[in-house]
Amino acid sequence: MKRLIFASGLLASGLLLASGTVSLANGLFWVVGNRATGKCNIVTSNPVINGDIWFGDGPYKSRADAKLARSTIRVCPAVTPDEEKAEDSAN
Repeated sequence: MKRLIFASGLLASGLLLASGTVSLANGLFWVVGNRATGKCNIVTSNPVINGDIWFGDGPYKSRADAKLARSTIRVCPAVTPDEEKAEDSAN
């Protein structure tokens, strides 16, 4: 009986820890390099480096921090004012 209670306590602790880790990612931003478009995008979920996504940098606490970081990454092309305006209006 004690084993069953202990096992269920471990399971509950594991689920609580997993949900807490997911909630920590809320509000964070990453810069990712997209090989298909040749651009660097700012995303709100931890990127999986696979296929067209060839690098990820972050996390950053704000979109402004991610934009600043993107401007310093050598492989990221400069964002035109029109692209930045479209990006800001999409979010």
